[in-house]
Amino acid sequence: MALKRMDNVGIVVDDLGAAIDFFRELGLELEGRATIEGEWAGRVTGLGDQHVEIAMMRTPDGHGRLELSRFLKPPAVADHRNAPVNALGYLRVMFAVDDIDETLERLRDRGAQLVGEVVRYKDVYRLCYIRGPEGLLIGLAQELS
Repeated sequence: MALKRMDNVGIVVDDLGAAIDFFRELGLELEGRATIEGEWAGRVTGLGDQHVEIAMMRTPDGHGRLELSRFLKPPAVADHRNAPVNALGYLRVMFAVDDIDETLERLRDRGAQLVGEVVRYKDVYRLCYIRGPEGLLIGLAQELS
């Protein structure tokens, strides 16, 4: 049996509305919102009785998705948002953009902060990391072709 695709990446946030607005500004589309609760959901996550608001964000090409989650019950228990790039675990998601400078300008209006600087990797990419809503680490890559 072969792997079909990567379905989505999950990110837990405190302010679901602000996260949706930020990722919309980046260029993702809101695919839908829902409340997930009940015994079946707790069996999947191992959290027992849970109540979670989610928003599914889709990339313009339709192939990538972010699932933004706000846990109402049980509350979030750990905070990795300000972990450095070399911390263990999942830390960032990277997006390909047409124009990194224009994207940075738009996202600064939503509170994004450049982590280091925009760098050039050979004649292939311009790259940077930003801190987005709630300190989330996000990579941006502009192909140079």
